[in-house]
Amino acid sequence: MISLFVAVGAASAVLAADPTGTWTWTTRSPNGGIATTLKLEAKAGKLAGAYSNQFGDTAISNASLQDDVIAFDVVRDLGGSKYVVKYYGKLDGDTIKGTIEAPGRDGGEALKLDWNAKRKPSEKAEEAKPKT
Repeated sequence: MISLFVAVGAASAVLAADPTGTWTWTTRSPNGGIATTLKLEAKAGKLAGAYSNQFGDTAISNASLQDDVIAFDVVRDLGGSKYVVKYYGKLDGDTIKGTIEAPGRDGGEALKLDWNAKRKPSEKAEEAKPKT
C-alpha cells in the first residue's frame, strides 16, 4: 500500500505544471495596452519572480502554484500610495490565462482585467552560441 502512495506521489510530481521561464503579455486597460514581462523561477522550493512594464520593475510577492493554478501579487507605488495588483491564472503548457484584480479609483470597485500570457521559447545552448 505504501509503495502505491509513493508511486502516485512521484507521478503527480512529474505531471505538475512548470511555471518557470519568461512570460509576456499585453494588458488591455482603460488607458491602452500595457506590455508586460514576468520572469519566474523556483528558489528553494518556492516560486519567485521579477515583473516589468512601463511603470518599472519589481519583484512579485505571495507567489503560489497549486496544481495548474498560479497566483501572485505585484505591489506598486503610485504618487506615494502603495497598491496591490493580484494575478490569478491557469497554467496550460506555454500559456497562462486568468484575471488581474487592481484596486478601484478612490476606493471604488476593483478593476478586473483578462490576463493571457505566453512563455518565451528557451534557447538551446547550441543556438545561443555566436556564429563565427
